[in-house]
Amino acid sequence: MSDSFINAMGAAVTGVTVVTTVAEGAPIGRTVSAMCSVSAEPPLLLVAIRTESPLAAAIAWRGEFAVNVLADHQAALAETFAGRGAAPQAFDERDWWPLSSGSPPLLHGAAARFRCDVTSMTVAGTHTLVLGAVTRAERGATTPLAYTRRGYVAPLTTERLAA
Repeated sequence: MSDSFINAMGAAVTGVTVVTTVAEGAPIGRTVSAMCSVSAEPPLLLVAIRTESPLAAAIAWRGEFAVNVLADHQAALAETFAGRGAAPQAFDERDWWPLSSGSPPLLHGAAARFRCDVTSMTVAGTHTLVLGAVTRAERGATTPLAYTRRGYVAPLTTERLAA
């Protein structure tokens, strides 16, 4: 069942995000495709992070995180952060802020950015579901990056389709 499930899920189109926080004074981040809005009032979002990832432990310890929705020109950045938790040197000071205040890093040029306080964390299979209360939300001017069929894509149009 696992192989057929993974194969079928490959047809889903998801946004691409880099989730960040700070651990032991250094930024840490990971590419995450499982992110969704949970509630508008109060504003809540959910991310799923591999439980074995150092990012999951760092978020649990820190109690806050940021979600950076990548823009269509940031596929290389998604690959950089797709490992088991990117090293601090993966954060280029030209693209991220702040790196010195202890707050989770936000990405310049992202399609959207969110800062969140952790409200709950629940283990579900191989992942930890992190529910965050949004304390800051910003929408950029760029088109978001998407992922489907094991590859990155950019939406071809911004026109809405009739239902």
